[in-house]
Amino acid sequence: MREIVFDTETTGLDPATGDRVVEIGCVECINHVPTGEVFHVYINPERDMPEAAFKVHGLSADFLRTKPVFAAIAEDFVNFVGDAKLVAHNAFFDLGFVNAELSRLGYTPIDAGRVVDTLALARKKNPFGPNSLDALCARFGIDNSRRTKHGALLDAEILAEVYLEMMGGRQTGLDLTAEIATAGVATDLSGGSAGRARPVALPSRLTPAEIAAHAAFVVSLGEQAVWKNYIAEEPAQ
Repeated sequence: MREIVFDTETTGLDPATGDRVVEIGCVECINHVPTGEVFHVYINPERDMPEAAFKVHGLSADFLRTKPVFAAIAEDFVNFVGDAKLVAHNAFFDLGFVNAELSRLGYTPIDAGRVVDTLALARKKNPFGPNSLDALCARFGIDNSRRTKHGALLDAEILAEVYLEMMGGRQTGLDLTAEIATAGVATDLSGGSAGRARPVALPSRLTPAEIAAHAAFVVSLGEQAVWKNYIAEEPAQ
């Protein structure tokens, strides 16, 4: 299963009031595990950079002025994402900005049904929080010491690690067949497993009185009792 973990940086909080995307970072995952394939661009927002946004991500208008506009990278972004599921933290913030940029250029917006919101997942698993990306890193023991400011690619890479842990960690992808064989346990084709036979059977823990009581109970059931089908011979005394 192919998924794209992504993050954006923007000039503000609302694309409807003119805020724009200034950075996109994407990390490709197969079966929740990063493949090493990434998509990362800085984008000229064609407007100023508010001080509040600059303090969050450190991307100045001067730095971004020489970067491509969204129209120049849109096709590459759409091709990288393809039809994969998208994963983001507080996903509908990022999706709202990306769809605003795509719609402005005539591209089909990304359907919200393709999106996994890790913030919603975290709140479901841990309703009393905190569930910020930094808090999740602390919970799962993930090093986020490089995260001195928000950065789209770095945050996407960290989120990919967090998402893997939220989905059960790398153990979910292990093939246990070899481990079972190594442990000396034979797997049967019906889906169960058969342990190795004991070289010497354990002695019965039933007392003579318990065996006699059971035999009397079976007799009381009559000759047509289903129990008779499972008894090859009388229990050993």
